[in-house]
Amino acid sequence: MIAIIKYNGGNVNSVQNALDRLNVSSVITDDPEIIINADKVIFPGVGEASSTMKLLQEKGLDILIPKLKQPVLGICLGMQLMCGKNEEGNTQGMGIFDISVKKFPARDLVPHMGWNTVSDQRSPLFSEIEPEGTMYFVHSYYCELSDHTTSVCDYILPFSASLQRDNFYAVQFHPEKSGKTGKQILNNFIQL
Repeated sequence: MIAIIKYNGGNVNSVQNALDRLNVSSVITDDPEIIINADKVIFPGVGEASSTMKLLQEKGLDILIPKLKQPVLGICLGMQLMCGKNEEGNTQGMGIFDISVKKFPARDLVPHMGWNTVSDQRSPLFSEIEPEGTMYFVHSYYCELSDHTTSVCDYILPFSASLQRDNFYAVQFHPEKSGKTGKQILNNFIQL
């Protein structure tokens, strides 16, 4: 069973619907016992960093998530909150990835919204994915490139499209909205 972390943010139902299409059982929850005992955990996100961190702190999830031992997948804001310092609302993330989250410079349209190429893929999440596959993005802030970067996207500047450290995986794009390719990425996570 997969636990989808509930924190009153957007897209939790979209993620659950995507898992339903893969015939994978899941539960949307903020119950620490259920999360700890789940086979895998997905931390999705659509929203604003500082208010989301406050909600996680109220439930103790900011302490729980970094201690999880099973595979964990952060999506979009979930990925950003797994990082360190975040310029959005001057927020301190969970520090799973020692990476700063910065606002895109206003040299092009922000937010970065729509389909874009994900290259330099180096993660089991990308098994059976085209080397220059396209994913669906919606974000105004980006995670810097680092030793944890497992794929790269270029919009205004190159940034981490995905990250990995130990049992923690994270993607800036929305696999639940990325069609057949996103479905394969979710399936690859399930198979970890």
